[in-house]
This record gives sequence, C-alpha cells and structure tokens, in this order.
Amino acid sequence: MGRALTKRQLVEFARSCGLDLLGVANVERFANAPKHMHPASIFPEVRSIIVVARRVIRGTWRGIEEGTNWLSYTYFGYHGLLNTLFIPFGVYELSCFIEDHGYEAVPYYPGVPEAQPPDEPLREGAPPPDVHLAIRIAATAAGLGEIGWSKVFLTRQFGPRQRLAAILTDLEIEPDELIKPGSICDRCMECVRGCPANAIPHIREGKSVRIEIDGYVYEWADLDVGKCVLSYHGADPRVSPFIHKSLPGFEFDVRRQQVDEETAYKICWTLSTQPWRKTKEDPSGFVIEGHAQIQQWGVGGSYGICGSRGCMRSCFDHLERLGRIEQTFHGGAFIRRERWLLPHKVMPRSCR
Repeated sequence: MGRALTKRQLVEFARSCGLDLLGVANVERFANAPKHMHPASIFPEVRSIIVVARRVIRGTWRGIEEGTNWLSYTYFGYHGLLNTLFIPFGVYELSCFIEDHGYEAVPYYPGVPEAQPPDEPLREGAPPPDVHLAIRIAATAAGLGEIGWSKVFLTRQFGPRQRLAAILTDLEIEPDELIKPGSICDRCMECVRGCPANAIPHIREGKSVRIEIDGYVYEWADLDVGKCVLSYHGADPRVSPFIHKSLPGFEFDVRRQQVDEETAYKICWTLSTQPWRKTKEDPSGFVIEGHAQIQQWGVGGSYGICGSRGCMRSCFDHLERLGRIEQTFHGGAFIRRERWLLPHKVMPRSCR
C-alpha cells in the first residue's frame, strides 16, 4: 500500500521541480465534458486532475514588442524549451513522486481536441483515440484561474503569462476552490483592440462561449480561430517582417479572411516550414526563410510570429497597470512606445 500524500507535499515538490502553480480538480467537475475531452476517457479510475503551470518570462516578448528579435519567444517562452523540456520535466518528476506513494499518475501533455482524427473506437463504448482535455477548462476547474475574454487562461499571479499541463491520478485530493468569474479579467477589451487579425469579437457583438462548473458560469469570446492561426503562425504580413523579405508583391489581409482553423494551419505551415528551390533572387531554400528558422528554434514543433500581440501582451500590460495580478516590475509598464504594424501589402521586388 502507498504512503499518505498531502496537497502541501505535492505543491512543495512541484515547486522544487520548477513548476510555479498547482491546482486540483475532482473528476466530478468534469460532469459536463464530452467523452472525447473527459479525463476518465484516458484513465477510468481517475479521482483527481492535477493541473500545473509554469510562467512565461515577460522578457521573452520584449524583442517582438520592439520589432527586433523573435527567437527568444519561441525558444524560451513557447515550444522550444518551455513546452518541450521545462514543463514536461516537472510533470514527469511529480508523476514519479505520486507513484512512489503508491498511486497511479498519468502525465498529460496538452493536445488539441479539435485535431482528433476520424478514427473508430478501439473499445466498445469508448471514444476513439486520441482523447485530449481542454487544458484551459481543466485549469479553471482546478482553481488556478479563469479564461479571459480572449480565451487565454489567466491567473492572479501572472495574468496570461503561463503554460499548462496536467496529471491524472487515482489519488483522492481535496479540490481547490474555484476562482470567481471576473476576478481577473475585467472585460477591458484591450485584447480586442490589440489583435492584428480582428480575431476576437468585442463583447457588444454578443458572440461568446459559456460553460458551468460547480455553479459558476465562465464566459469568453467565440474566437475566430482561423484568423487567429493565420496571424499567429505566419500568414499575416502586418506582424511579420520575414514575409516582407521573402514574398515581394504578396498582398494578404488576414482581417478579411473567412477560413477555418484547419485551412489556416495548412496555409501557415506550408508558407513557414516548407523548403523551396534556391534561386538568385532567394537563395535561402525556404518559402519564408525567417519563419523556417524560428520554427527550428521551436525544436521542430510549433512557433510564434505574431507573439500574441492582443491576447497576451495587451492583456498583461493592462492587468499590470491596474494591479490585478501579483507579479510586478520595477521598470513599469510593458508597452512603453508606440506599437508597430506593417502594411498587409508587400512592396513588389521592382519597387525596392
């Protein structure tokens, strides 16, 4: 039989592994989750869902905000080290710690529920693979914070500046109290104004998503994910100087597009990661050389070009100014100069 294990022990051990935050939800808080997003579909005996977070360093966005450096964000704050090493290391060690006490621990790397392939179930009554949690909803259910208007997860400690992972376990742990809706996000709409793609509808448009957890109703914008992906992952000339270098004459206004998420990914990943023949005009060997280099710093995985201009940078700048999050900085506000945006129409080669 395993030894007793308290939440305090879990929190202390998690912090020793570099994880900043830990919250716990009981499985009952997922009563309204569909099977293909339910933790019990992964581990039928699950009793507790532990959600952990590690901060994104504020300074990883500095270069993009100033228009001078992109690698630091993808490498240190996104898919390079944070998502592929720093957080998984802590999740692995914490899972070992739980299993050393005799309880099963299923480490969970956040995936995308929308990307599940149309496969048949392998067991009668079960959903088909791969099951993925909605990690931001799981974090809300674990009392770590709330989902802000832009659909980005917010905590009292860091605002939108963290990334998440989870552990499913048959260890029964007292769940954390839920954060009351509106405790962090004040519906200021800075995310709407700051988004270069117009992907976040204003609250007065009435386009929102609502869920209920233990009597609390959480609501956020019904995001235009196609526009979001196009801007974030590299099809938006307004936020990418690399498009202006590699695609002369290209004209593409993301704000006018009506593509779905899958189509947007096809466009972005083809433009940003595919090799291309070397020519005198462009000897780089890539469709967009700068994007391809940044993607490689994402350890062969995902990458960020827009750098979350509205949903994260505008958001935490506002929350910090108002004292709605705990971490503060001696240098003051994050946004200190007039913000830059490029034209959506790239100058033709003949005009350069």
